[in-house]
Amino acid sequence: MEHAIYLVTLVGTALVVAAAFSSLIAFRFGAPLLLLFLCIGLATGTDGLGIEFDNARLAYFAGSLALAVILFDSGFGTPLNALRQAAGPALSLATVGVILTTGLFGAAAYYMLDLTWLESFLLGAAVASTDAAAVFFLLRAGEINLRERVRATLEVESGTNDPIAIFLTITLVEIIAAHANPEANVLATSLVLGFLISMGLGAVIGVLGGLAIVRLVERLNLDHGLLPIFVLTLSLMVFAAAGAIGGSGFLAVYLAGLVSGNSDIRAVTILRRFQDGMSWLAQIIMFLILGLFATPSQFPAILVPAILLGLFLIFVARPIAVWLCLVPFRLPRPEVAFVSWVGLRGAVSILLAITPLLGGLENGRLIFNVAFIIVLVSLVVQGWTVG
Repeated sequence: MEHAIYLVTLVGTALVVAAAFSSLIAFRFGAPLLLLFLCIGLATGTDGLGIEFDNARLAYFAGSLALAVILFDSGFGTPLNALRQAAGPALSLATVGVILTTGLFGAAAYYMLDLTWLESFLLGAAVASTDAAAVFFLLRAGEINLRERVRATLEVESGTNDPIAIFLTITLVEIIAAHANPEANVLATSLVLGFLISMGLGAVIGVLGGLAIVRLVERLNLDHGLLPIFVLTLSLMVFAAAGAIGGSGFLAVYLAGLVSGNSDIRAVTILRRFQDGMSWLAQIIMFLILGLFATPSQFPAILVPAILLGLFLIFVARPIAVWLCLVPFRLPRPEVAFVSWVGLRGAVSILLAITPLLGGLENGRLIFNVAFIIVLVSLVVQGWTVG
């Protein structure tokens, strides 16, 4: 037993160290760093070094916590003036854009894969949102110079579009698993009412939670070494509390970060540095776990249609959705094109693709494998060319 503890610790820390060192390769050759994290996970998994990890619930749990940490840091680092500049375009992309992408991609998936209509839209919902970790890394760590409105639009979109994609995915999984009547009116009613309740509760808990974090930090005279841990723990409490009452925990934790990050909170420099490090660690853990969970030997059977669907998402579905969403805001064409191109898919899409497995769907593994390949295509094609 003691030997096993040491062995697991050794392997886990070695993977994190390898992922950290891979950042040197990424910065040297311009490779998408998150792609390297995924590849390290794949290389050490069942078809690589032979580490078996097939616990879907654990992978989803760990990925969700890591995503909550990333979203809190994303909100904490988003200035309020940037949010004001980009609120219209970003929220349009995060809501209508996700729905349009789900519909367009789902229609293509139905004709290219052996899936029902609902399963095709489920796959579309899983890959419909852009990935906060991938977008923030490329725009911030990559030091890409952009107009503030464009940068803010991309960052706010990636931070706020996860909740609706998560809600769509989970709702579709439940409908398919329960063999519910798939008529449009039943589905639409369920989605609209559930979405409003989930987003409303998430928004309220997030704002109240952010205000509570600021008040507690000011009232409690905590040591500077303990303060960042206290704030991180409170943010995860906001995430859990919103989810426990049926709200969107991911929206709540993002808004909590936005509220607390734009207040005069004490020791803000220390908090930003700590959260930046924790966000990096969360990204590494999330991508490594999801890479370990995948089984590359199953990819060849669906490789061609999955790659074609990935290219369809990049060159057709995402551009059409972005163009329709941004028409009212009259952004210059080059900016619309760039926003369309920075629609990177990442760990969120893979995480959502686990939900069909959790729901016991017949084609759950097929949906997961296709989503995983689409993420790889997105990181290679878009991630390598954004700069």
